[in-house]
Amino acid sequence: MRKYLILIAILLTCTTFTLRAQEQRNLLAGTFTAAQLKADLLPDTKWVDFPAYDNREAWDKLLPAYKAALISYGESALPYKWQLVPATAYLDYVRTGNRTSMQNIYNANVAHLKGLVLAELAEGKGRFTDQIINGVWAFCEMTTWSLSAHLSAQKKGLGIPDINDPIIDLEVGNTGALLAWVHYFFHDAFDKVNPLIAARIRYEINRQVLTPYYQRDDFWWMAFRNDKFVNNWNVWVNYNVLNCILLIETDPEKRVAGVYKTMRSVDKFINYYKADGGCEEGPAYWESAGGMLYGYLALLFQGTGGKVNKFDHDLVKNIGRYIYRAYINDRYYINFADAAAQLSQPAGLIYTYGKAIGDDQMKGFGSFLAHQQHWDTRVPQETLQATVENLWLAGEIMDYPPAAPLLGDCWLSGTQILAARDKAGTANGFYFAAKGGHNNESHNHNDVGTFMLYYDGKPVFIDIGSEVYTRQTFGPERYTIWTMRSVYHNLPFINGIEQHVGAQFAARNPVYKATPSTVSFSLDLAKAYPDSAGINTWYRAYLLKRGQSFTITDEYNLVENNGKTAVHFMSSCRPHILQPGILRLSGEGFELNMLYPASSAAPVIEDILIKDERLLQSWPPHVYRIIFPLTSQQLKGKMWWKIQSATK
Repeated sequence: MRKYLILIAILLTCTTFTLRAQEQRNLLAGTFTAAQLKADLLPDTKWVDFPAYDNREAWDKLLPAYKAALISYGESALPYKWQLVPATAYLDYVRTGNRTSMQNIYNANVAHLKGLVLAELAEGKGRFTDQIINGVWAFCEMTTWSLSAHLSAQKKGLGIPDINDPIIDLEVGNTGALLAWVHYFFHDAFDKVNPLIAARIRYEINRQVLTPYYQRDDFWWMAFRNDKFVNNWNVWVNYNVLNCILLIETDPEKRVAGVYKTMRSVDKFINYYKADGGCEEGPAYWESAGGMLYGYLALLFQGTGGKVNKFDHDLVKNIGRYIYRAYINDRYYINFADAAAQLSQPAGLIYTYGKAIGDDQMKGFGSFLAHQQHWDTRVPQETLQATVENLWLAGEIMDYPPAAPLLGDCWLSGTQILAARDKAGTANGFYFAAKGGHNNESHNHNDVGTFMLYYDGKPVFIDIGSEVYTRQTFGPERYTIWTMRSVYHNLPFINGIEQHVGAQFAARNPVYKATPSTVSFSLDLAKAYPDSAGINTWYRAYLLKRGQSFTITDEYNLVENNGKTAVHFMSSCRPHILQPGILRLSGEGFELNMLYPASSAAPVIEDILIKDERLLQSWPPHVYRIIFPLTSQQLKGKMWWKIQSATK
């Protein structure tokens, strides 16, 4: 089974699989029949509520700053030369593991097409139409819209795209939906130039998206053949396929059958989620997971005239709320798994999700983010369809009272993630987050029991995240990458052994408790390590005394003690030993003391130079690993570390 899971991980660019019982909620196809869908699905594009391209009276009401910015970008894109993705860019992935050489070219084409479309919608004079046609034609001439990293789904495997074996991956879905919306807005304008343009768009969407979707049920992300692991791919691809069906499909029977198939598939995604709504892939993937669920459900709501409405379900509400439950301060979020620590979240999506589920806090967060992102002067960019929606909702979102969701504490019992701060409503003082779970989660790091600590909204002890994705990131070499290993997390290294990957390497007996004055979390880490580590029990406990201090305590009972045990801490603060028993941590505008029993351990400080561009988006060029070797030769013992302000 382990070999099978690793093989699938390579093929699907998902890290590992979580094997667990699913809750068969079946909120969509389980409660809504195909016959009901046939009766309620609106015909053609009658469900679209955006103003048509030729409705110039509506488009002329755009905020002048938006209109000027959109047209200005379109003008800069007029001389753009549409790029061919060369065969060698696809081959780079198998030759060197580099996926960005192909993706950078592709993404540049996507960005320019989107910008030109928005410019023409804003101006409406036909000035950008020819260049839009050139962009559309460039995409239609491609063998596939799939990314090089995802071609393993072909029967002939990675390397060169096979025109005889169309596959649907994330980018096929994204591009299909983009072109479907371009077709919706401009098919009449294209027909005036030449009817073959719009016809070619329809042909390619049918060839690359609709036909393989209708005919196949073996794409792993559909989860029809195996629903033991379902991640963001499922709802992300299904959302884009639904866009294509509703905008392009003209056959009534295919239309109903296709939409219903998406409902059956998305049910697998909904079933997989734990009731707490936690995204095990982390907040960086929420937009592509929970956020895509909102997009899918909203599209289904529109397409059925409101007849399919699942926004009142507790799980759907919790999936939305996760994003503000994972919020720390400024642009920082809880970043377990592959997530980056600093993120720019989609303000419009968060606001509209909050509006759909009736959550004022989520709406306030969306408004807060819109202000943070300067929506008053900057175009609120997301996907093409979301950007168009944002253009019309911006006033409402900006007018809503903005509020950062600085929660006092939160416990997600299913995903075993908690967060707490000194005082709700302020970033001042301590904030910590910790996790239990297991080492077979989506985008997994071997990190059971790790934590992160912030002070005054700035990082102290960190989860480093992951580097720029390569072939190695999602292959059998994943856990040779330093950022994935437990020895580069805030965890013990026991008898020279680190944590291993697999669902069996899990936390035991997690206990969470919150009061007005304290928050505590404890768990046994022993089974997160293999038997060769020689552990009976290793209890890790966290204690936040609100407004005072944060303490980590490790109490262990070992089968053997070979002298190769240490506890590691990763920090973005500059550490130095003030005196035996006190380590000073100098952060951004603060200083903390880390107290420890000098007789038990003397810290070793490693300076780690960060060169990876993805990591540098969150962290300074230097981070530090602080290692506390266990000096005791006893099999049983206790270690502790207490962090408090150096000025108190």
